[in-house]
Amino acid sequence: MRWLVCRLGLRRRKKQSNMDLKKSVQLINKIIVHCTATPEGRDVSTQEIKRWHVQGNGWSDIGYHYIVELDGTVHEGRNVDRTGAHTLGHNKRSIGVVYVGGCDEEMNPLDTRNDAQKEALDNLLSQLLEMYPGATLHGHNEFASKACPSFNVQEEYQHLINE
Repeated sequence: MRWLVCRLGLRRRKKQSNMDLKKSVQLINKIIVHCTATPEGRDVSTQEIKRWHVQGNGWSDIGYHYIVELDGTVHEGRNVDRTGAHTLGHNKRSIGVVYVGGCDEEMNPLDTRNDAQKEALDNLLSQLLEMYPGATLHGHNEFASKACPSFNVQEEYQHLINE
């Protein structure tokens, strides 16, 4: 697997990125945002998440297509041409994006995104919505009885949804 690592552009209005996203050969109609459900500030790497999914769950690969780490770096996970493993019943035709965090120290849901993660997510989601016209943006909690991603995706990204 090839790991694509980059820091997304810092200019929010221009939505610039030096990340060269690959467009899926699949028809994509949903982009679903997740959190790792880990405590605020805990540095979890893409490789660690992959271990959870492969060794812990017995999956063939990491379930998410894109991972936003604590420093705002975006990593490519599962190849976008492969169906993800991130939202039961909604994996086909969707892209799974996860940010590291989402819980307080007691493991209660909390929006723990820092400025770098917020900016990286904004830019990544903007690019994905451009790449997949007609795709809708969702939080995992819209499809499951979970708090994930620990914030309201529809409210947070209204500016992207209305573009």
